Amino acid sequence: MDHIHGFMSTTNISHNTNLMIAAAAATTNTTSSSSSSSSGSSATNQLSRYENQKRRDWNTFGQYLRNHRPPLSLSRCSGAHVLEFLRYLDQFGKTKVHTQLCPFFGHPNPPAPCACPLRQAWGSLDALIGRLRAAFEENGGSPETNPFGARAVRLYLREVRDSQAKARGISYEKKKRKRPPLAPLPPPDHSVISSSPN
Repeated sequence: MDHIHGFMSTTNISHNTNLMIAAAAATTNTTSSSSSSSSGSSATNQLSRYENQKRRDWNTFGQYLRNHRPPLSLSRCSGAHVLEFLRYLDQFGKTKVHTQLCPFFGHPNPPAPCACPLRQAWGSLDALIGRLRAAFEENGGSPETNPFGARAVRLYLREVRDSQAKARGISYEKKKRKRPPLAPLPPPDHSVISSSPN
């Protein structure tokens, strides 16, 4: 955890999230490569892809709070600040979200380009919030005060999902898991009759 705080206090990165993520990734890669080389390149010391992404996201959010005007401490962060962060990230989105005035509104595969804005995809935001929610608690935050689990954040994600589904003409319904068919029960064995003494 000292590594994360050290990184956030010594790095001066602009609001460009892509640069913040790249810097966090470089720091993470340097740290993991030096720790793995000192421990004999043990595979058990390698973080999973999910853990690396979670660390980068946590560093990015920490840097966002430090660059906030006025700067915010994590303890004062609320669901409203998380929403502000998500809206800020939209400027780096790559998903075309058609407006209601666009002739391609509701078409999953538009036949021509349009001037509609690019946004962060709902799935990306949902996964990001999940990672940040976990990172908050792993870094000492309590589940009751987790700003990433705030009701306002959940409602915002639902609103983004529904609006993007309509605008892009795609469904975000959860896929139902196919359950294996139940094997028929064997018929009862009537040859064994239990008798109870009277």
